[in-house]
Amino acid sequence: MIASLKIFLCYALLSPIAGLLGFPWTWITGDITFLYCFSMWIAALGVRAAGIGVDVEGLENFPADRACVIMANHVSNLDPPVLLPLVPGRTAVFVKKVLMKIPFIGMGMRMGGFVPVERSGSREAAIESIRRARAVLASGVHITSFPEGTRSRSGTMLPFKKGPFYLAQETNAPIIPVSIYGTEAMMRKGSLAITPGVAHVHFHPPVFAADFPTREALMDAVRRAIAAGLPEWMRG
Repeated sequence: MIASLKIFLCYALLSPIAGLLGFPWTWITGDITFLYCFSMWIAALGVRAAGIGVDVEGLENFPADRACVIMANHVSNLDPPVLLPLVPGRTAVFVKKVLMKIPFIGMGMRMGGFVPVERSGSREAAIESIRRARAVLASGVHITSFPEGTRSRSGTMLPFKKGPFYLAQETNAPIIPVSIYGTEAMMRKGSLAITPGVAHVHFHPPVFAADFPTREALMDAVRRAIAAGLPEWMRG
């Protein structure tokens, strides 16, 4: 639990400072870059404080000057703080709508263009999420998604949701498949305990929706790309 305490203290002590400095600056300048960079620095610092090393490959696969839809497998609550600071430029994220209601954190998410997703599964809510995500991509900001929709308890990949793939088809944005492993053993679903170790993050070459005749074929291609960077037992 020492690692858990370290990451909690890091976030609890530094996040208010980011808010106190970053919120007014963003309101005054209309530019969220300072707040975003400060927040990503805190996220990465907390990961290091918990004794987690990060082994990253494939950052050269990001197309230059083009917003992408990043899709990663999801096995732990550590995945976002490990992954997001690695993304070149700026990224927004599909997040559960309830998280947007957290004081200050929710405000920061809204300012950063994070896209709320409702668990109701209604068509209207899904259309609204895609509309917001399209606007984020149009502004030049990446969108990061965990297409399984939830963390895998076993570590093996779960079925994908269709929403992020619909977004890629509608916008012609390149998809960057990402494989994450190691975090499944460091912080398991349902537990707050963190075990130090090494998180492995592999960014794969872009996949383009226009190259596939159907959404199902696109989903299969992205799934195979992510699986290729995972240990065999995690591929499902």
